[in-house]
Amino acid sequence: MPKSKNDYTFNDIKAMLKQEVKKHKEEVKFQEAIAKLDARKAQIKKQSKLTKSVMSAKHQSPGGLDLHSDENRHYSKENTDKWLSGTSYYENYEAMRSQDDY
Repeated sequence: MPKSKNDYTFNDIKAMLKQEVKKHKEEVKFQEAIAKLDARKAQIKKQSKLTKSVMSAKHQSPGGLDLHSDENRHYSKENTDKWLSGTSYYENYEAMRSQDDY
């Protein structure tokens, strides 16, 4: 026969409250773990979508992701050489190049 509300002692109530607190803490830990897992899954999904889109872009335009390929350069090699030849960088390079040859 269950005890009535008045039949519980202080120690009984204290023990029940401790059990409730323990259950609550476990539930909070579980909910936090679920939230972390969901956030990690969302991040992985986002990275997966990005990887897929990059791979599809690479497939659609071969060489489109290669930064230094000739078709992706804004200035041609000849334009760059012409510009550099009139600068002090090039003059210093030419002067130092002969010193390095042994």
